Amino acid sequence: MIASPVSSPADGEDGARVVARGARVEKVPGARADPPDGGALVVLSVPRATAAELAGAGATSRLAVTLC
Repeated sequence: MIASPVSSPADGEDGARVVARGARVEKVPGARADPPDGGALVVLSVPRATAAELAGAGATSRLAVTLC
């Protein structure tokens, strides 16, 4: 999971950062037609501390899943 700040790095925030590595995708619920923000829901399996970090990052940043 990569977190990228909603505001630009010029506003004093750091750029994109890796929030979680090796997270297992548990479920990808069915997509809604035309989601308002262009996002999607992905359910991950991560340790509790990583879940807290993801929740915090999701409050101030856009999150992206990258698959290798």
